[in-house]
Amino acid sequence: MPKDRQSNAHRVRIEAADLAHSRPHPTHAANGDETRFSSACYALTFTKGLCHDVATGLVSDPTHFEAFRGAIDEGYIEAFTSRVPVPQDPKRGRRRWEAPTAGSAYDLQGPDAQAVTMPPAPAMGSSELDFELAEVYELALLRDTPLLSFDQNGGPGSGDVNDAVSRLNAMDYAKDGFPGRPRTNEGGQLTRQTVFRGSGVGVEHGPYLSQFLWIGSCDQAGSIDVGDGYISYGGQRIDQRVLRAKDGDDHMTNWQDWLDVQKGFDVNGCGSGQTLDGERCFIHRPRDLATYVHFDALYQAYLNATLILLGMGTPFDPGFAKLSGMRDMFNPLSGAAGIKQNAGGFALYGGPQILTLVTEVATRALKAVRYQKFNNHLRLRPEALAGRLARACEIDSAHPSTCGAFSSMRDRMVPTLSAIDSANPADPALPGGNLLLPMAFREGSPMHPTYGAGHATVAGACVTIVKAFFDTGTVMGANADEGCRKGKIGFYRRIEDPCYFEAVEKGKTLDKRRAECPLTLEGELNKLAANVSIGRNMAGVHYYSDYYDSLRMGEEIAIGMLQEQALCYPTDDFVLSVPTFDGDLVRIGGK
Repeated sequence: MPKDRQSNAHRVRIEAADLAHSRPHPTHAANGDETRFSSACYALTFTKGLCHDVATGLVSDPTHFEAFRGAIDEGYIEAFTSRVPVPQDPKRGRRRWEAPTAGSAYDLQGPDAQAVTMPPAPAMGSSELDFELAEVYELALLRDTPLLSFDQNGGPGSGDVNDAVSRLNAMDYAKDGFPGRPRTNEGGQLTRQTVFRGSGVGVEHGPYLSQFLWIGSCDQAGSIDVGDGYISYGGQRIDQRVLRAKDGDDHMTNWQDWLDVQKGFDVNGCGSGQTLDGERCFIHRPRDLATYVHFDALYQAYLNATLILLGMGTPFDPGFAKLSGMRDMFNPLSGAAGIKQNAGGFALYGGPQILTLVTEVATRALKAVRYQKFNNHLRLRPEALAGRLARACEIDSAHPSTCGAFSSMRDRMVPTLSAIDSANPADPALPGGNLLLPMAFREGSPMHPTYGAGHATVAGACVTIVKAFFDTGTVMGANADEGCRKGKIGFYRRIEDPCYFEAVEKGKTLDKRRAECPLTLEGELNKLAANVSIGRNMAGVHYYSDYYDSLRMGEEIAIGMLQEQALCYPTDDFVLSVPTFDGDLVRIGGK
């Protein structure tokens, strides 16, 4: 009856609200560096967009930062214009802080933006902060090294990767591995096969790059194949090739450029922030991955992955495969098997539902991470911390309250910093050595704090949705089953030719290779999330902890959203099994 339906719909909404309300509301804690270094002009806090001192690179007037912090806490957009003093350049415009109040908005589905949190970021003086800044420096040095070198087989540039690994292994990571934010390693040591891969089940297998950033799918006419690198998008197609940036196209490697960027000046004008030659290639260098994450729509990689998987006919989660029509019925009483389904998935249990959810969850992730960025942590970007090291002597001399913290950090990172100083151009403004972080983008980082990372939070949320709907135990290769997909490459339960693709000839083509150990769907999705997130580190705009903790917060958001949606299915038992980034399994739904 319509009246019953009206009441039941109201009841389900209340149940979802009660479920959201019952989740423990966390305490948001920062690492204390904002207060600890307040007397040193907030040296460990995000101040980009404010006026900075030419001698130290710190904010010129601490009260300007305090006005900025006050506007954040107040939560109204107008205050950032009327109450926060900013420097002006008559020849260039200014960049705007990006959505600083988004964390105050509410949503009607999924965890509230302030109901999830992230632990304190590594603090100044910790070996973890030393190590993750060294990682960002090392990635900048390797920006034009082929990704073929980032695995056990090696390739051109393997020596450069080996040098980076040696410098990193000589640091404190080799002693304890930072158990709160582990990295994939072998026996406690980083190797070419594990370095910069992040943390998650399966990320250490196969090529550095996830297959979902290279491969395509077949089209309706049969004119393109997986290895051609085109994704069918309805009657159109998406090209997996990216615009190519010029080798050595690094920026902010002199003090004046660095200072202009910190002041928030629009150094790009009408440009893109990169020197692009108009040619396209498959991602084959860290610089290509940095380009991808410079211009992507944030859910782009996961929408593409979903289109690829749907185009391949990848099996759905076995828990609801019969609801989608992907598995024949089985009668446990009669033992009859192979009963063909007369109903399949579409608006429910099918492509449109998955494609909608994998994009819809992104907005929840962005609001939650904005609260962490602005309201909670206000962590400075790697480019700013590198600037502090470049001016360590001046800062520690002008502000005795630092107790020599920046000079000490500089002393602990000598091997990596020596390599950076050798790679950077000499700058008379930096007589003690040019330790600025070479940036892939002319404008450096975005106009918001570094922790958490928007790309990584969205990655965690979107990949969790994909893992919830598809059978993550499938492996990549040519299908061994009979039927129209026999011999076609995809992710299947049974394969006859385990294989993968890798970009060769400077990204001109994809080369099909036999896999010694088949690549799993779970591993390639985890790798996709890591690639996109750490691709931002390759550009110089994030640290490892930004990736690690943001990814897991995004996962929590997606699981919460799916748990609330599970209340909306009153008849068929819709059960999802979600493997987490840490290797656990979360089951959602069921009566």
